[in-house]
Amino acid sequence: MSLDRASLKSAALAQLCAIAPEVDPQEIVPARSLRSQVDLDSMDWLHFLVGLHERLGVEIPESDYARLVTLDNLLDYLQAKLA
Repeated sequence: MSLDRASLKSAALAQLCAIAPEVDPQEIVPARSLRSQVDLDSMDWLHFLVGLHERLGVEIPESDYARLVTLDNLLDYLQAKLA
């Protein structure tokens, strides 16, 4: 599966809103820490990443979690995995 960046962003924000429905996707700053912007604890973050795996079919090993800090980091990572 190959998705453009806008489609990946839409999928990531939809998954984020599924985990944290109070989040306004329009307020997410792509270069800032995603977890701190939406106040996700470690279990919510894990559910978010597992949901992305299910939604996009992308394996995200636990060893890569620390690299996924901002929305930009996440989108870069997903694009590379789907290429």
